[in-house]
Amino acid sequence: MIIDLLFTFFLAFAVLFFMRKVARRVGLVDKPSGRKMHTGNVPLVGGVAICITIVNYIYTHPNMINHANLYMLCIFGLTIVGALDDRFDLSVKIRMLVQALISIAMIYFANAELHTLGNLLGFGAIELGMLGGLVTVFAVIGCINAFNMVDGIDGLLGGLSIVTFASIGILLLLAGEQSLSYLCLLLVVCMLPYIMMNLGLAGRKRKVFMGDAGSMMIGFTVIWLLIGASQTAGNPMIRPVTALWLIAVPLMDMVAIMVRRVKQGKSPFKPDREHLHHICQRLGFSPLQTLTLICFIATIFATVGIVGEILLVPEYIMFYGFITIFTLYLIFLINYCTVMNYFRRKLDLPEKKYSSTN
Repeated sequence: MIIDLLFTFFLAFAVLFFMRKVARRVGLVDKPSGRKMHTGNVPLVGGVAICITIVNYIYTHPNMINHANLYMLCIFGLTIVGALDDRFDLSVKIRMLVQALISIAMIYFANAELHTLGNLLGFGAIELGMLGGLVTVFAVIGCINAFNMVDGIDGLLGGLSIVTFASIGILLLLAGEQSLSYLCLLLVVCMLPYIMMNLGLAGRKRKVFMGDAGSMMIGFTVIWLLIGASQTAGNPMIRPVTALWLIAVPLMDMVAIMVRRVKQGKSPFKPDREHLHHICQRLGFSPLQTLTLICFIATIFATVGIVGEILLVPEYIMFYGFITIFTLYLIFLINYCTVMNYFRRKLDLPEKKYSSTN
């Protein structure tokens, strides 16, 4: 297994180096702009390299995942569309349409659908019935865009993905699903070369970004695994409510930022600098401190989910706890300028007025 993982690690590294050169030739690079503060044109190939590595592995080990061909086709399609979006800036409608079509294919060909939400409210299991397909489509689109939106500073998408895949892998291993658990480990290993190059640990000139190709592929893989694990008939490997804790930070950040944009009269899909990582930096944290803090928070949430699953904490308690934390987070994000100015006055700190633009 160690040799297998080392081979996967170095293959992911080699593909990254190769794709960097290809990206520069075809213009698949991220250029500095108003919202993008990096220096120089950075290749957007992290996701492409991870996709190639994972597809290569599953193609040579097709029995490690059910409906392997469908899964590979889905992530390959999303990666292609994501790469086209990175290169030509596709419209939101086109991206949403592709995501919806892929989620429908997942439902139709793999029967991967949300049938139940579990006993979320404490009054018995919530069965979706005929609404299952529609809810599944929204869940897939939501998860894909949650991981897409969180990709804002170096290392963050990779770090949060590692936390999520590691958490899912642990729960699948405890449930006796060794094959899918190993897939999660492979995804973590594939993520490491990207993080090293994204953070500049392999040299600043070799820096790469994940791109929409990667964030869409990662978000889809997460929801594929979670639906498969939580909707098993009879005895699911993961309860649906646990999934909320495993993707808590991307999910909460996406919903909160969309609510904030709508409240301000903006499109919920219009990019801005109001995400959690932007706010942390605005409050004085360095990019590395922001990365560490957010990944630590995500790890705490994931740990709550894992412990709750192991101890079989009632689903409604897990759900109400999540909703409480999310509500507090939403209130803070919507009113963070007022909150920070208040504490600065109370603590007699140097005057600095916070607003949504500074």
